[in-house]
Amino acid sequence: MALDELALFLGEHEEAVVEEFRKRSMVSERDRFNGMIHLNGQAMYRMVADYLRSKITHEDIKLFASKVANERNQAQSNIGDFIFNVCLGRELVLKVLQKGSFPAGLLLEAMIKINECFDVFLVHTVSRYTELKDSDLEEKKLYIERSHKDRLTILGQMASSFVHEFRNPLTAVLGFSRLLKEDYPDLPYVDIIENELNQLNYRVSQFLLVSKKGAVHKNKEVFSIALLFEEILSFLYPNIVDVNAQITCTIDPGLLLDGYRDEMRQVFINIISNALDVLQRKNGDKEIAINGHRIDDMIAITISNNGPSIPPDLLSVIFEPFFTTKELGTGIGLYVCKEIIERHGGVITCESSDRQTVFSMYFKDA
Repeated sequence: MALDELALFLGEHEEAVVEEFRKRSMVSERDRFNGMIHLNGQAMYRMVADYLRSKITHEDIKLFASKVANERNQAQSNIGDFIFNVCLGRELVLKVLQKGSFPAGLLLEAMIKINECFDVFLVHTVSRYTELKDSDLEEKKLYIERSHKDRLTILGQMASSFVHEFRNPLTAVLGFSRLLKEDYPDLPYVDIIENELNQLNYRVSQFLLVSKKGAVHKNKEVFSIALLFEEILSFLYPNIVDVNAQITCTIDPGLLLDGYRDEMRQVFINIISNALDVLQRKNGDKEIAINGHRIDDMIAITISNNGPSIPPDLLSVIFEPFFTTKELGTGIGLYVCKEIIERHGGVITCESSDRQTVFSMYFKDA
């Protein structure tokens, strides 16, 4: 009965307390519910009075907390502002009680119940708000993933169509350039033409690998990693000379990989080509180091360069599709590399410092 008197006393001061709350509460102009914040304060004030009378339960408080959490989530508001307002409401309620001439024991009992009401409300509101935010983030993540898949599907369809229409004449031109080289070994520029055609064929194949139709369609084979790198460095020799890069290649001749040789060739060419692109903009010594060795039952292959470092904020996204820092880049090169390596049961990582950038690849030993 005594707590009922306190609740009645609160009711008599409702208008003044709600008005002070309206003046002092934190409300953003961008908040779509900014004209209703004081109404929530008023509802909370009445809830406290009813809790003192034992007219409502924790479940009632939880329902109100869910409503407020939904509003705060839709308002895209700062959760810190909400907590400030709840603490302000608690302060104003406790402050108004001190204006009455109630016995200390009764006042203490009321303060315990009031704090309990506010604590239950705050815990449920913040918990529900967090759930809603997590759900929103998950939806955004799924949307981004679907967008990526849609873009990759379109790109795959384009790549497939492009390859069918482009590869046949490209193969014919490449074949005739080789015949010219055989018939006229001293004819100038044929080597350059053949190299450029090979580079073009490589770019076309890169797009094809993004397409599902460009995925695994050949028989696996066990091949020498050392011999593959010999072939790759010979293929890239004109680019290496053009950049004036020094390349050291130390591969254990016994390293064998069970997989798709052409796809792994694409991977290593892509990473070395990227290194050459970076070094082209560097003054001084330009170095690329290729190493291959065993670590227990794993094969480790590293390709490093001493070019400019990759900023830390970009390291986590360089393997994402369509991410590129090149003016004319497609953003699919490293993504394709990662896809191929994972298809071979391997992993690829990248570390970068002022001294060097290192791409590390790990595979099961064949």
